[in-house]
Amino acid sequence: MHRNKKYVGVMRVHKEIKKEKLEEEIKSFIGKIKQTPPVKSRVRREEREREVFSWEILEQDGKDFLFSCEVQAGTYIRKLISDLGEKIGGAHMLELRRVKAGIFSEDDENFVNLYEMEKAVKNFLGGDGKKLGEIIISGEEAIKKVLDVVQVSEKCLKKLYNGSPIFREFLESEIDSDKFAVFSGEVFIGVYKRKQEGNILAVPEFVFI
Repeated sequence: MHRNKKYVGVMRVHKEIKKEKLEEEIKSFIGKIKQTPPVKSRVRREEREREVFSWEILEQDGKDFLFSCEVQAGTYIRKLISDLGEKIGGAHMLELRRVKAGIFSEDDENFVNLYEMEKAVKNFLGGDGKKLGEIIISGEEAIKKVLDVVQVSEKCLKKLYNGSPIFREFLESEIDSDKFAVFSGEVFIGVYKRKQEGNILAVPEFVFI
């Protein structure tokens, strides 16, 4: 959904450096930066602009530094560390954990870690699915937390599933966002983008079939 992300990780520098000196070098990476995706990536390798909102050193153990970093979606942390390394004599990433993506965070009241999830799955396979049922959030409910919802009439579903744009006569609620999720009752139809063009109000970016 192209929302900001926050990470906690460990990077190793190749030459001895004081924490204060490293923090000073990191300052040049805060804000809007130019970054080329690494060789092993799923996107085209061309320079693009991304924003680093924060990058903090939390702890130091010799050449290993524990850090937290909040960035714009599409920012490669491994490449960020590699680019920093070019200024300080080399650095690479040892560990990385995403702790926040958009509105979802490890600080959420209902956050479940992998160990709890694994235990719930084992219980489910053993015949007790109660805990797993409490943990899992349906895709529909997750989408409602990320995007605004627009309701459409059930009568237009066939047209929408065939890729039709949204016309005013389809709507049962108003469009207030440039990008939104379309539902008919509790049925998720897809993600749409506002586009005022004649009678057309929005066009599909993704239709769930």
